[in-house]
Amino acid sequence: FINPYSQRYNMTMTIASQEAVEETAKQRQEDSDIKGYNVELNENVGSIVSNPIEINKQIIKGVVRAKLNKRRHLVIPGAISPTYLDYLMPSIVADLFQPQTVTYNGGVANIKQWKISCYLEVMESGIPCTNPHEGLKSHCRELLDTCNNLFASWYRQQHACNDKTTSSYKVDEEGNPIVSRLMTFITRYTPAPDENALLKHVDGAGKVDGSVVVALPIDRWTASEEENSFEGHGGGLTFWDGRTKRSANGTRGPEEIVYDTRSGDIAFIDRAVWHQANPITRGTRWALVIFYKVER
Repeated sequence: FINPYSQRYNMTMTIASQEAVEETAKQRQEDSDIKGYNVELNENVGSIVSNPIEINKQIIKGVVRAKLNKRRHLVIPGAISPTYLDYLMPSIVADLFQPQTVTYNGGVANIKQWKISCYLEVMESGIPCTNPHEGLKSHCRELLDTCNNLFASWYRQQHACNDKTTSSYKVDEEGNPIVSRLMTFITRYTPAPDENALLKHVDGAGKVDGSVVVALPIDRWTASEEENSFEGHGGGLTFWDGRTKRSANGTRGPEEIVYDTRSGDIAFIDRAVWHQANPITRGTRWALVIFYKVER
């Protein structure tokens, strides 16, 4: 497999002073392409996006590279500020996270009963549950809105110059697609059977236009980081995407690409791209997942 994180870099934002916060706001105003990415909280937490201008450049450059390799996904390290996520997580892990048990007819990745996710938003028909957690949704509202803007920016780049069936969508005043969240949930993986991974699958059974996965911090609030860490014991994401290649056993298929994701990393996934949340054998692993519809 290919591991694009072999030379991993850290894009974590450090807020040193009020001047740094003000400079970030100034940059955001100067670059209309990334308008709406951030919500300012305070000088100690800073912005939701680590570096708005740099992340916008990373999306553009990343999509170009992805298209050259016929890939329909993109992972950007540290796009969401780990500092902001550390601010958000204590209430989630200590109080708000209340997983609902969901039964799937055919099973999601061969798991018929899924009980490690808390749903913030569900589809209009009440799929997969009828009791989404409004309090958790309210707590994560700014992060969800930021993900909307990031996904729209990525989708615009990913589908530029495509055929009309995928590129003819409604746009906002800045030319970005108008997107809406179909389903939103937070998942806590554990080493227990049927809770340690979500194996090879496509999101929404291929019926959504795209999705986002945000890696959340290791839980350092309900127990020690050492106890809850999965470092060195699995995790991350695997994609089967891109150019068709012949494997060691002679079969042909898309590349297998593994990402060793950490807090703040964001994955943009196009419709019906095969991927998985890799198993862990220790600790807990948290992720935010959003399914999207693009208005046409």
